[in-house]
Amino acid sequence: MKLKNLSLIVLIAIAFTACKPKDSFTIDGTFKNPGTEKKVFLLAMENSQMVAIDSTNLSEKGEFKFIRKTPSVDFFRVSIGNHEFMLIAKNGDDIKLEADLADKTMAYKISGANEVEKLSELNTLKNNFAKQVEKLQADFEAKVAKQPKNRAAILEEAKPQYESYINQLNSSILKFAKDNKGTLASFYAMNTLSPQEFEAQLVAFADEIKDEIKGNATVDTFIKQMALLKAVQVGQVAPSFTINTADGKPVSLADYKGKYVLVDFWASWCTPCRQENPNVVKVYNKYKTKNFDIVGISLDTDKAAWLGAIKADGLMWTHVSELKDFNGETVKKYQVQAIPTSYLIDPSGKIAAKNLRGDELEAFLAKTLR
Repeated sequence: MKLKNLSLIVLIAIAFTACKPKDSFTIDGTFKNPGTEKKVFLLAMENSQMVAIDSTNLSEKGEFKFIRKTPSVDFFRVSIGNHEFMLIAKNGDDIKLEADLADKTMAYKISGANEVEKLSELNTLKNNFAKQVEKLQADFEAKVAKQPKNRAAILEEAKPQYESYINQLNSSILKFAKDNKGTLASFYAMNTLSPQEFEAQLVAFADEIKDEIKGNATVDTFIKQMALLKAVQVGQVAPSFTINTADGKPVSLADYKGKYVLVDFWASWCTPCRQENPNVVKVYNKYKTKNFDIVGISLDTDKAAWLGAIKADGLMWTHVSELKDFNGETVKKYQVQAIPTSYLIDPSGKIAAKNLRGDELEAFLAKTLR
């Protein structure tokens, strides 16, 4: 009799599992403290952007449900008011989402599938650091309230701890991505890092996952972008270019072979570029007789503004421009996504360093050009 009962339980479990839809996924959610917000949206990735694909209303108990189909495992986002919650889902997943909309950290719980549980692990990691930063901020504000005149000194005192938290968080994210390589959760983790600071790691990560995560449009786009970026990493041969000066004279990178040359992408309208220019002038004047030169590539579209900035800032090196903003051929070759961006090319034509600023640039040249 006991054996029959056990068999019946097993059969019921199998039947229950078999009834779960395999050609769609489900998101069952509960939001506490929604206030006046009632409309919940489900967003999906389309052409590298999140767009709304479904909507529903919260029940009186703050509950909602979505049932959707997806061609492959992919990113989704649940949105209500100013709150957004990232998910990863594939057909057959039965995902649970819980959040308190009164929580300023926007923490949330997700479960029900391997990818979302990995994402939940990442969220917990990030939330722990967010709480530490929040406490640091509260302590800072309390000290400033007592000594408002000493705000700058108190800020300098707090900076090392803040930077330590950020460094620890970044290290933890890199470890998470390594430990969970091959999942979309690891891909999402890597893309929370600063693309400027962790460019080399992102390029290497793309190489590692190109055969492991296939069929996802967002990942495919990332891998293609990183392949282009790989061509302008330190140690690679710098892409050739020929661009005209303001008076129509062609200037090529090949003209500088045998020298260290700083290829400096900037524009007259770029405030950080203009703020950095005095440092670049200082370095140029110090090392221009020691096998060092600069070629400035402007992203300006207004020729008069470009030439005016050169004169105003006292930039005495060679200047060229395609006058096409971020759409210039050379700008695209060098994968310039923001300015200022600079590449230090060595005498053999290889990239020796990227985005050296102020004292970093001078220290590099002082060590190299002896």
